[in-house]
This record gives sequence, C-alpha cells and structure tokens, in this order.
Amino acid sequence: MLDVQSFAAGRWVAPGSGARNIASAISGEVIARAGNDALDVQEMLSHAREVGGPALRKMTFHDRARMLKALAGFLQERKQALYDLSYDTGATLNDHKIDVDGGIGTMMVFASKGRREMPDAHVFLDGPPEQLGRSGQFMGRHICTPLQGVAVHINAFNFPVWGMLEKLAPTLLAGVPAIVKPATATCYVTEACVRMMLDSGVLPEGAVQLVSGGLGDMLDHLDCQDAVAFTGSADTALELRGNRNLMENSVRFASEQDSLNASVLGPDAAPGTPEFDLFVKEVQREMTAKAGQKCTAIRRIMVPEDHVGAVLEAISTRLLKTTVGDPRAEDTRMGALVSTAQRADVLEKAALIGKEAERVFGDPENFEVAGADAEKGAFVPPMLFYCREPDTAQRVHDTEAFGPVSTVMAYRDLDHAVNLLNRGKGSLVASVITNDGAVARELALGSAAFHGRLYFNNRESMAEATGHGAPLPHMVHGGPGRAGGGEELGGIRGVMHYMQRTAVQGSPDILTAIGQQWVPGATEISDRAHPFTRTFGDLDLGETFNSPSRTVTLEDIETFAHFTGDTFYAHIDDEAAKANPFFPGRVAHGYLLLSFAAGLFVQPDPGPVLANTGLDNLRFMEPVAAGDSIKVRLTVKHKTPRNEEYGEVRWHVTLTNQDDKPVAEYELLTMNAY
Repeated sequence: MLDVQSFAAGRWVAPGSGARNIASAISGEVIARAGNDALDVQEMLSHAREVGGPALRKMTFHDRARMLKALAGFLQERKQALYDLSYDTGATLNDHKIDVDGGIGTMMVFASKGRREMPDAHVFLDGPPEQLGRSGQFMGRHICTPLQGVAVHINAFNFPVWGMLEKLAPTLLAGVPAIVKPATATCYVTEACVRMMLDSGVLPEGAVQLVSGGLGDMLDHLDCQDAVAFTGSADTALELRGNRNLMENSVRFASEQDSLNASVLGPDAAPGTPEFDLFVKEVQREMTAKAGQKCTAIRRIMVPEDHVGAVLEAISTRLLKTTVGDPRAEDTRMGALVSTAQRADVLEKAALIGKEAERVFGDPENFEVAGADAEKGAFVPPMLFYCREPDTAQRVHDTEAFGPVSTVMAYRDLDHAVNLLNRGKGSLVASVITNDGAVARELALGSAAFHGRLYFNNRESMAEATGHGAPLPHMVHGGPGRAGGGEELGGIRGVMHYMQRTAVQGSPDILTAIGQQWVPGATEISDRAHPFTRTFGDLDLGETFNSPSRTVTLEDIETFAHFTGDTFYAHIDDEAAKANPFFPGRVAHGYLLLSFAAGLFVQPDPGPVLANTGLDNLRFMEPVAAGDSIKVRLTVKHKTPRNEEYGEVRWHVTLTNQDDKPVAEYELLTMNAY
C-alpha cells in the first residue's frame, strides 16, 4: 500500500482525512491511497507567490531554459522507475513511452526554444518597436513579463507524467511557480516524478508543489495574477470555469477537454494504395494506444461510400491481432482502462453509440484477456461501430466513450465530409489521409475553424510523421468549442499563457533600457575603439561605429556583374533600367552594396569576432547609381550569451548615401569571444 503524499509549502504531507483508495487497473486490488482535507491552501498559495515566484523571476529566460534541460536529463536517467510504477494504471510499455518519454521530450523542446527564441533577459519583446511620433522620439512596443502569481494545473488521469510536464515546461520557462493537481486515479506516478524533480536540486524552493487528492477551496483564493490550466471532461471544465471568484478576478482559465476527433480517408486513397494501408494502421493504433484513453484518439472514422466495406474489414483484421491483457506481458498490445469505474463509463457511452450504430467488432461480454482476470481488472475489447445514417445520428457526434471505441461512417463527397467533421462542434485534431493536395486544401478551408490541429499524411510524409494522436510541443494543442477553446503548447505561444503582454511607450532610450535591446533613435556610443576589437563582455548596447564613405563607380558595377554572373538588366543596360519605374538608370547591385559595407566596417585583424553567422531583415530603400557614395553605421543592438566562450551580437546596420538618405538596412549576427 502506497501512501501518496502531497508536497505543500516545502514539506511532504501524508494522506489524512478524506483519503481515497486507489486500485490496480489490472487486478482490482487496492495499491495506494491519496488525499488530505487538511492541506492549507492559503499557505501553499503564499509559498508559491512569495518564495517560488521571486526566485524564478530572478532568473533569466536562459537560466530557466537550462533548468528545464537539467530536469529533463535527470528524469531521463530515472524513467525506468516511472515505467515500472505505471503498469498498474493499465498501460503497456509503449504507452509508458508516450507518457514518460513524451513528457521528458516536451520539456527538452521548451528548454531548446527558450535558449534559441527567447533572450537571456527578464523581459520578452513581442514584436518590433512602433514609431508613434513624427521625429521618432516617442516610441512604443509590446513586452511580456511573468505573472506574479501561481499557475494551478489540474491534470487528467491518462497521462500522469506528460500531462504534468507539458504544462510545467512553459510555466516554469515563463517564470511562474506551479501547483500540480493530478487525477487521483494515477497520482502515484505523478508523485514519483515530482519527487525525482525535487531530488534533482535543480528547482528553486517554491517552484513546484503537488496536491495528491482534492484542491479544496484553492480556486476561491486566486486573483488576477494567477492562472488555471485544466485537462479533463467538459462537465468538470464547466463547473470550474463557473467559479465565481475566477470570473470576478478575471483569472486566466485554459481548458483542454472532450473532443470527438475524426479521421478522413481521402477519395483518392483507395484499397491497394499506400494511403489506404496507412489510414487503417493509424485508426487501429489510435483506438488501442492507452486503451483509447487519449484526448486525441480517433472517435469518428469517415470514408468514401465505395470503400466502407473494405475499411471495416481491414480495421477489424488489424484489431484481431490486438492482444488484450496484462500490460506487463511482452505480447500484450492493449492493457486495461484506468479503473473499473472508467470501464463502466466507457460501456455506458458505447451503449449510447450502439443505439445509432451497429457494433461490427468487439463484444464486451465475450472477449479474451491474456494473463489477467477480466472480471477483476478494468479490461474491455476494442469496439468498432458502423453508423449507416450519420446525417441523422446524434450520439456518434456528441458522445465520447473515453476508451477503445470508434465509429465508421460514409461520406458522399468532400462537402459532406466537411459537414460530418464539423458535427463534432470543435475538436483537438482531425486527420486526413490523402495524396491529393486539392483534397487537403478543400478540407482545410472547410474545417480548420472547427479544429485545433489538422494532420495530413500520405506516402511522402509517413516515414517521418508522428501520428494523428501525438501533440507536439512546437504546435498548438487545444481546440475550439467542445474541445475547450484553449491553446496549450505551441512553442513560445505556450509560454505567453503565463505572461502579461504590456504596451510600453516612451523615448528610444527608455525602451532600450526596459527591453535591453537598442532601439533606433536611442543614444549611440561612438567614442570608443572599433567594436570589432572589443570582447562580448565589454560591448555595450548602442555602441556604434561610423565608417568613412566610399564612391560607387560604373566600373565597380560592371566588374561585380561579370564576376558574379548577375547581369540583370538594371545593372548593365542603362536604357532598360530607365524604363523601370524603380531606377533612374543603371544601379549598383544590392549585394555589391552589402559587400562594400562589410569592407567599410570590418576590422581585419584577428580579434574577438569569431564568425559572421548571418543577417536578418534586409531591405533596400533607395537605388545607388554610379557616382553615388555610401557609408555605414554599425550599432550593437542586442547581446545573447551562448556559452562560456562566446556570445551572439546582433548589430543594427544602416547604409546611407551622400545625402544621408538610408539606402539599405539590416541586422548582422556575429559570434564574439568573451
């Protein structure tokens, strides 16, 4: 018997009054208990706000990204213990890998994105500056800063590790502490993972707390600086969303809930094509992975009328090979549902679907369970239904049996397929298996508004595609309507859920000071040695080099044209160039100007500049003709440390002509030694 503890205000708290027993999904035996009605939720909130939050906000985005990477590495070395513990949830080893490895991988992605896409600073800049005044001395831009409260994460039972880590990663990267409340049925796995993270010594005190059991009245004490992220049923989401305190204080509430996800077989994907075989494989996998207990699992299967018989036969044949039994056995392909209560719920929902559809595979009253007692465990067979009248049916479009249950239905044409897709009233994901771009486009235009993610797959992408049911941290995970209206994950978008976007307005110097990024018009420092002779650590924002001028000759233009092979008429044919509305006659190549610019600002001797790694945001503003001259202003715009040896310097580069008019502008990237 495991006593699943909570971690509250820096200490572990054993189950107490209100504790619930937790049974093994395999044997039905009680294996753990969790819950404590005596948790001091006010103390937990204060601990997060006053200890965890300040500690996290002292760190930069890069500090927090490194913290995530260290946590992921620590868990990676200990994941076998999480696998072993997870079998009693009814999951197989492959299911554990989706949960545990998927969670660790998600944390690694956010760690990487934090280093690559966010600054080594405390403020995230959302978009470029906006000039609000005529002369450029009154500017504005949007900044994002961490909420100064706590994120309360309420997670579902099906992914006790991934469900926690996919919320924790963007929250901690944003700089916000979290209180994690896993579903009681599988909280013993979550507790083990939290213990590992705390044992790593990587997390600052107060960054993560754990509630094993109920939250009590915690939601009644949240305010505008807090956030709630929920995964679970639509009914529970509605109850939580309706909390009066959350509404009065405009507490952020993100929900990922019920979803009648669908998969469409394109009209081109006939039996015998690679797409047909792929479709059948994906459906079978999504029906049986985690015993169908995935928010992204395929619940509705839409196929062309001519292929219904072939699809039913092919899916049934694959399901016949799905061994149901003890998930610890190597030959088991589908384990148990999480609990006997969940089994009862799935069977009840399957019966509702059965009033509108014929069950063509899987009899819950007569199926084999290998290596376990079917009566004591929470086992069901995969169940495939066929709905002959999908246009008049209701339950197949609004009832989610959260288990290995799915329904096939026919569509007449693509308009009909779109209509059936959208009958789900909002889904996390829909997949389309087709090798026809026109089919993909029509279905995307018709149904994207009803789905958080559209997954297209065919013979070209199948070797690399991750699958219909695999939310990736790079992309949005959520959906409109009954799916909850949320957008978890999505790369840096997911981090923004835990930050406040604020418009700041002021002079270029003020915006530079706030954002730690030089803004054009701000003070320039030009009385120092050439910036290319100065180390990364010595360079200051606004440090500027102004070059001498150089006259561009006709010989320069012709030499560059013939040397590079770029003999575009604007550079070699004066009459044709004059006929062009953009040019006064023959003009210099844009890339000739960039080359001359480098010659004007580069300091050639060995020094701190290690490499030129590229340029961004290049634009040409005025043509340069023979006889014109150019000069360069090179300014340190931003600095990003990369490791202990070097950092990236972003330079703002402006080329002007003899009349001081800008002719080109871009950002140069270099790696500079410390």
